[in-house]
Amino acid sequence: MRDKVVVVTGPGRVDLIEQDAAPLRPGTFRVETLFSGVSAGTELSYVKGTNPYLNVTWNADLGLFQPGAASTPYPVTRLGYMQVGRVVESETPAIEVGTVGAMTYGHRTGWLADPVAERFVALPDDLDPLLGVYVAHMGPICANGLLHAAADLHGTDVRTLGDGVRGRRVAVVGAGVVALLTALFARRNGAASVVVLDPTPHRRQVAEALGLETLDPDADDPAVVLKTRWAHTAGDRGADVVFQCRGQAWALHLALRLLRPQGTVIDLAFYQGGADAVRLGEEFHHNGLSLRCAQIGRVPRGLAPTWDRERLSAETVDLLRTYGDAIRKHLVSAVVPFDEAPALLTDLADRRRQELQVVLAT
Repeated sequence: MRDKVVVVTGPGRVDLIEQDAAPLRPGTFRVETLFSGVSAGTELSYVKGTNPYLNVTWNADLGLFQPGAASTPYPVTRLGYMQVGRVVESETPAIEVGTVGAMTYGHRTGWLADPVAERFVALPDDLDPLLGVYVAHMGPICANGLLHAAADLHGTDVRTLGDGVRGRRVAVVGAGVVALLTALFARRNGAASVVVLDPTPHRRQVAEALGLETLDPDADDPAVVLKTRWAHTAGDRGADVVFQCRGQAWALHLALRLLRPQGTVIDLAFYQGGADAVRLGEEFHHNGLSLRCAQIGRVPRGLAPTWDRERLSAETVDLLRTYGDAIRKHLVSAVVPFDEAPALLTDLADRRRQELQVVLAT
């Protein structure tokens, strides 16, 4: 038995190779991939050569990038974290043959898994398995953003995912997959208003098809528009919380301008080129704002015992039950045969092809 694996061998070079499948061992199980979602941010950073792990050493003990050998050198053999597979063999009573589940093993046609070392999220029968690409990791990324907003208000006393958005005015900068799922999470969890801001007309159209209000940041100054609309008290106008989901400096600067005094930006973006154009001497300073990074590697301090990745995946399943049909229709822009992955990834990295969410199908 052989598996096909997507490998990035260098900047702009993506190959599809075959490997012998690992033998089944006691306690393990084997899945055959059904669907594998493409993350246009993290994955393409390896294709473009812009991911910091490719160029310097990540010192996990110190939490610092330092000069030295690349922490993830080429070839990158495990690319992607949005997989759905069907169990075809099992030597563990924990996982039954025939179960369809979400995992994070990268773009490959098969995988031998250890249920003690890896997450396997069994998908409910009433969920379209293609939407399962969001369950293991991408959905939890977005849910973790809401969790950070809740912790900003309530510290460790977060009871529901809506504690940071319920009844509040929410802006979301960006209209990619992370932004749109985050906006849907906010709406489902009781936000009083949700407005998505993105300069790309097609992405705004997708947001509107999902039932979300949009603004074009290149038209009338959206900070003036929202601060005129969203009044709290005299001298206190703007968004209660902004989810910043686009990894560019202008987007973070805009997010800060949208906030009411002492408001918070929850930042889910990956600034591959840094963010040199962010102007911290203006609204950030004069309005006493806060910026919190909601990177998926951790939940807010003190919440890990009650808000683990499994709970965030369960929240994702609930979101997909509510909006699954619309997400499948409007957010998933292409389903592509697995063998076309190398051409697809290089085309996306070089901007020869524009997609919102691509899913590879075996």
